[in-house]
Amino acid sequence: MRKIGQILQVAFTYVGTIVGAGFASGQEILQFFTRYGWMAVPAIGIAAFLFIWLGIKIMLLAHDADYRSHEDLNRMILGPKLGGIFSLFLLVVLLGTSAVMLAGAGSLFQEQLHFHYQVGLLLTLFIGFWVLQRGINGILAVNSIVVPCMMFFIGLIFIQTLPQPTLGNWLSITSDASPIRIAFSPILYTAFNLATAQAVLVPLGTAFRDRKVLVFGGVLGGLIIGTMLLVAHIALSAHMPGIHQFEIPMAQLMKGIAPFIQLMYTLVIFGEIFTTFVADIYGLSLQVGQRIISISKIRLTIGLLTACFLIAQLGFSSLLSFLYPLFGVVSICWLVVLIFRSRSQISGQSKR
Repeated sequence: MRKIGQILQVAFTYVGTIVGAGFASGQEILQFFTRYGWMAVPAIGIAAFLFIWLGIKIMLLAHDADYRSHEDLNRMILGPKLGGIFSLFLLVVLLGTSAVMLAGAGSLFQEQLHFHYQVGLLLTLFIGFWVLQRGINGILAVNSIVVPCMMFFIGLIFIQTLPQPTLGNWLSITSDASPIRIAFSPILYTAFNLATAQAVLVPLGTAFRDRKVLVFGGVLGGLIIGTMLLVAHIALSAHMPGIHQFEIPMAQLMKGIAPFIQLMYTLVIFGEIFTTFVADIYGLSLQVGQRIISISKIRLTIGLLTACFLIAQLGFSSLLSFLYPLFGVVSICWLVVLIFRSRSQISGQSKR
């Protein structure tokens, strides 16, 4: 039972790190999958396979080498020079995605709860600071609560969609996009998410001694991500093309359900945004802490949270549309190296 609990912790933390503002709001699913109609289904299958395979690979590499942060892993994969350059780039990526998560929380509070945008930002910052003081254990605990709730509500949205006359849209909607672009979309999506998720996957790999826990946790986590993508895609397809107009399209799918259920789902979306936010800040603090040894953990965390607050003033949708494609293209180079480098080659690289 203890091992099963650990596997669930790994799986839920993996899912919670991937499922952030873009996923939980529905914006990522629309941009990377649903817009391509029925071809989104094989694209989701490719993404799920890559999440399982490469998520496990990252955790096992970190486990075997006992690395403290993702910067150590990148130096092992890419070599000291390229790994250092990519880690600096990833520092900017994590800061940008953290700001996206924070902006997503602000938009959620504004659009769904009718609070001021700044209230959502500040509340997220205060709760995030409290969780981050508890390190990886705090992140594990939060994800163990939030991810099962998200799975439940995704299932509820699917059940709500079943009576819709447009339920079969996911099988009939076509796209003018080229097959190459459609095939590239899940690879780009996986590259960006894994490149940033390594900030938590690396310390997660060293947090558990049993390699089987990491393997089964990675398989379960990847399957959950793929299933959630597919179910959300089917639900969003049933409301195409009008669903595009909303900042938080997934929340709109709950409009026909009781107000209390809508409120609970809004809080779950906030939870998913929050889990990725604290995961990215945690990864940032490990990386920056290695470079600036003299700074205290509390001051570093406050500094990073303040920087995210300032960047988040640009707004959620503008940050999402600009930062995600840019970071994804660069991250895909990292993904290609990760795929084609064998474990023995990586180990040999790290010894040079």
